Amino acid sequence: MKIGKFLLMVFYLFIFNIQNLLADEVKMAKGLEIFNETAGCAGCHALNAAGSVANIGPNLDTVSLTEELVKEMVTYGLGVMPAYGEGILTEEEIDIVSFYVANSAGK
Repeated sequence: MKIGKFLLMVFYLFIFNIQNLLADEVKMAKGLEIFNETAGCAGCHALNAAGSVANIGPNLDTVSLTEELVKEMVTYGLGVMPAYGEGILTEEEIDIVSFYVANSAGK
């Protein structure tokens, strides 16, 4: 009986991890869309994962960023970068593109 409970627990953990991986893939795809199209980040930032070679803003392939740091910069702006939290992107879009950049930058 203990083996059955153990196997059931392993099965649930496996299913949970698969669901998280699929959710992350969807979030990365949406983040790429926001980066390249909705927000136009690719117009200023180089990021290999996005196929961007721009050189106005920092090259995101040369830095390692946390999701929170990206979220803060996208929301409030930095230097000549506009504050996308002021009606340009929704909070959900900022969360998604921050996840995308944090998981793509510095790779």
